[in-house]
Amino acid sequence: MRQYDLTEEQTMLRDMVRRLAREKVAPGAEKRDEEAKFAWDMVDLLRENGLYGIDFPSEYGGSEAGMLALAIAVEELCKKDGACGLLIADQELGSLPILLAANAEQKARFLPALATGEKIAAFALTEPSAGSDVARLRCRAVRDGDSYVLNGTKTFITNGGVADLVTVYTVTDPALPTHKNAGVFVVEKGTPGFSVGKKENKMGIRWSETVELIFEDCRVPAANLLGEDGTGFQVMMKTLDLSRLGVAAQALGIAAGALEYAIAYAKERETFGKPIIQHQGIGFKLADMTMRTEAARQLLYKACAMFETQPKDMSRLSPELIRMGSMAKCFCSDVAMWVTTQAVQVLGGYGYIKEYPVERMMRDAKITQIYEGANEIQRLVISRTL
Repeated sequence: MRQYDLTEEQTMLRDMVRRLAREKVAPGAEKRDEEAKFAWDMVDLLRENGLYGIDFPSEYGGSEAGMLALAIAVEELCKKDGACGLLIADQELGSLPILLAANAEQKARFLPALATGEKIAAFALTEPSAGSDVARLRCRAVRDGDSYVLNGTKTFITNGGVADLVTVYTVTDPALPTHKNAGVFVVEKGTPGFSVGKKENKMGIRWSETVELIFEDCRVPAANLLGEDGTGFQVMMKTLDLSRLGVAAQALGIAAGALEYAIAYAKERETFGKPIIQHQGIGFKLADMTMRTEAARQLLYKACAMFETQPKDMSRLSPELIRMGSMAKCFCSDVAMWVTTQAVQVLGGYGYIKEYPVERMMRDAKITQIYEGANEIQRLVISRTL
């Protein structure tokens, strides 16, 4: 097998998800974007096809196919609908703290239902006054007997309103340094004091639910603390190191989908007696779009392959691995924004109207440069690991 070939299993997964995306996801993408309502039919589709547990351990009902397989599935879904692939990327994000830091009892309690998609997960880190600056986070968890009492607000939480459980980053002792004062808790839907606040009206990925979460004297069992009290910062940082690959895959899929559509359009659309792809101005543009998209794919796949060699525990990731994850997220999302903008240009006036999907793809692409660590932060991470 040559170094960059996909395995037979990965190829079969790609082809299956590609067909699923073409036949089941693409037809309703425009309507879902317009209505901006969470699409439970897409959740059911992914459940039925076993796509929620791609990277989950087999002992808990997952496929244990690895990070690259997950990226391939997210990419193929996002070619047709950037919000659809996010369903399984965010399931990975919300579950990663459990995969990384939970004890055996916690894993047995939470992971099987997450692996099948029976239960939906979310990850709550960002607050109204803090995102990239973790030291400014204020959501507080105070120990009270065999429980912790949570107070605070989280914002911009993907899947927050539909999730059955949320992994929540909190400050447990403000007097200690940032890296020693945090805990990550599993907060289950229906817990008294836990409520959903404002739902955001977004520019892109519009039907993916993004909400505010409110904790008011929310009592959570101490048994729902992941790892030891004070280790939450390490859990959160490693969660982000791993989950950036899912966002990179989303961005890559959006770019690849826009590129495919632009090429097909350029072969059909004629000006001055020939298809516009034969005009150098358009042909060269498509060539550059193709080069950047393929470069992004190779960087992401390489990063995924490197991460798969690492055990999913609390062991320290090497600077090279951290750098590769940030490079993949940053580069793929920058490519997605550039390629989708160029795709709109290729379609001209038609690219600017909602009847054609590249307008939606351009709006969807923007968020990938912002969440899971803004690209300015990714460049800081990259430079500091050199």
